[in-house]
Amino acid sequence: MTYRRWFVVGTAFALLGVLVVTIAISYGSFSPRGFVEDHYQRTAAHDLDSAALAYRSTKQPSQVAQELTDAWQPADQYIDGTGVYLRYDDDSVVILPVAAGSLILLERLTTAYPRYHSVVGGHWGWGRGNTVRGGGPGSGK
Repeated sequence: MTYRRWFVVGTAFALLGVLVVTIAISYGSFSPRGFVEDHYQRTAAHDLDSAALAYRSTKQPSQVAQELTDAWQPADQYIDGTGVYLRYDDDSVVILPVAAGSLILLERLTTAYPRYHSVVGGHWGWGRGNTVRGGGPGSGK
């Protein structure tokens, strides 16, 4: 192949790559937050404050939790009679039962943990949900 042909083929692949990335960004859910925003109906009237955004679903909390955890594995979760509490790296998703399905509260972990500490304090670990062990002295590394 000549230099010109290689240039044309390379340019075509580059443009195709840009197109694929653009479509993925436009239509993808790249976080639990994005998944909730894309799959459930926003209901601002039920926001707890500016930190906890509310969404609704006609499905039961266990079904909503299953959909979300199938798409995005939580770092931690707690389930009791009051609802389903999912902890991710940066976000929490709290799914509460309501008469017509579920109320889904999406909130940053930094404000959610203090809000729900009385429920999840002994169950959720504190900190980001990664599994990389830190440095420092001690065993078990």
